[in-house]
Amino acid sequence: MSTPRPEVLDGRHAADLQRAGRALLKEPLLLAGGPHGDEFRLVRRHADELREWFDRNTGWPLQVDAESARLRRTPGTLADPTHPAREASRAAVPFTRRRYVLLCLALAALERGEAQIALGRLAEQVVMDAGDPHLEAAGIAFTLERRDERLDLAAVVRLLLRLGVLRRVAGDEDAYVSGAGDVLYDVERRVMAGLLAARHGPSMIRLQGFEERLAALTAEAELDSDELRFRAIRWKLTRRLLDDPVLYYDELTDAELVYLTRQRSFITARINELTGLVAEVRAEGIAMVDPLDDLTDVRMPESGTHGHVTLLLAEHLAAAQGPVDRAELENRVRELTVEHGGFWSKSAREPGAEAELVEQALAKLTALRLVTRTADGAAVPLPALARYAVGEPVIRTSEAQRKAASR
Repeated sequence: MSTPRPEVLDGRHAADLQRAGRALLKEPLLLAGGPHGDEFRLVRRHADELREWFDRNTGWPLQVDAESARLRRTPGTLADPTHPAREASRAAVPFTRRRYVLLCLALAALERGEAQIALGRLAEQVVMDAGDPHLEAAGIAFTLERRDERLDLAAVVRLLLRLGVLRRVAGDEDAYVSGAGDVLYDVERRVMAGLLAARHGPSMIRLQGFEERLAALTAEAELDSDELRFRAIRWKLTRRLLDDPVLYYDELTDAELVYLTRQRSFITARINELTGLVAEVRAEGIAMVDPLDDLTDVRMPESGTHGHVTLLLAEHLAAAQGPVDRAELENRVRELTVEHGGFWSKSAREPGAEAELVEQALAKLTALRLVTRTADGAAVPLPALARYAVGEPVIRTSEAQRKAASR
């Protein structure tokens, strides 16, 4: 049997390294016994190279052991609310404020608890901790007596199951919600200990405001040299190019823009090397495009009624010269219903459905950084939306056709 050529082996190595890097970007927490076990083994095999790449280019620590791989990924900007935690279900409903609070309380209770816990016992601990005066002063109260509250706790638990923090031993969350039974879980402490992606422990931060506390959690070390400042800029730019659908130049500081102008080819080449993302450079900014179309949590265009409405509204907004208010967008949906409603779901054709259709469309366009929204809800087109503009058709004819038409 012939031995593969060195270039073939190098190609396989590069392809496997890229698969491992993409796996970590899609799932920053991979478990040996989880649904992404193959990807975990690939990451473990290339752990040293991956650790070096992320440390140099993003500053994200990568921890790999026999059971798990955790990329402690922090965003390039802390002000982006468009990528929330979501239900571990097909609907993938975004978490509400109450669910976020329940998630934190549940993790605190699990940290203090035993290696196994019942959902009913976890609920008791959450209710007890929710009585904290600081939470009450913030208007947060839980009794878990109402069905909607129990549904929220069940959604939190299912997210922890998907992350591998909990493993179901017996029972079902639906039975708990209906009051017909309980559920028993194993608590995976090693996984839980790696969940928090922060530079500093929350208990060490004394600031009061949410934004201030969040910034302090992820604050980097003091920068006392040009080399460290340039490294911090490289980290931030690479993080944003990996995280954001579009990086607009006008959002950068002068120092960041100068650095990106000089180092753009190097930064985008390094990203392409690990991920396969391809840089699309425009006058207003840069988008890293994924030829495989699986490194995103929001897609466009997309099939179905909501995908069609979003695409049609994108076309409408791309033709606008400025902000477009909600009333105009809802009226546009009513017009589109007459023209395209035969292809839409029944619920989308009902009177009053336009408000929800517009909200879902704007949420997607905002997450893709195609529009931004003003305080009063108007949509402001961003430069990248121009790719969805539709121009007037141009009919081209050949010389032979023109001569025939002139006879």
